[in-house]
Amino acid sequence: MRISVRRPSPALVISCLALAVALGGTSYAAAVALPKGSVGTPQLKNSAVTTAKVKNRTLLRADFAPGQLQAGPAGPAGPTGPAGPAGPAGLSGLERVDATTLLNTASPKPVQIACPAGKRLLGGGARLNGAGASPPVNVAIQASFPDNDNIYRAVGREVTATNATWSLTVFAVCANAS
Repeated sequence: MRISVRRPSPALVISCLALAVALGGTSYAAAVALPKGSVGTPQLKNSAVTTAKVKNRTLLRADFAPGQLQAGPAGPAGPTGPAGPAGPAGLSGLERVDATTLLNTASPKPVQIACPAGKRLLGGGARLNGAGASPPVNVAIQASFPDNDNIYRAVGREVTATNATWSLTVFAVCANAS
């Protein structure tokens, strides 16, 4: 099988050549006729460079004279105003308090710890303690939560009856807060 290919018409060849010269000629003039750094302030007409012609983030602070840049969107910064009133004291007297149940086989073990008078509860938690260095097996913390502004509660319980010896420690983080 033979595939025939049509030759382009002379008009198509001339139009493609004209397009190549038009496109390539301008890039040639920009690349060869004007050396790098040859266009500066003396070559530009007044108001030739406008805001619309400058790309965002292309100018540097060094491109401007001292005092020419604004301090913010409203203009240059003004004088410093008078100091405002002092704010509230915030936190003071940070303290951790804790309580631990007896080390025995009883289950469940509820514990609560209250912050000292005048202090507020910031947070807390609970920890299971086993006999010796090992953590208790088949024992879990069933609940651990702040009850109000100054009490933290937790409950530990055996998941399966093992008669393991264990205790529950509950701690609260308290502070004076205004």
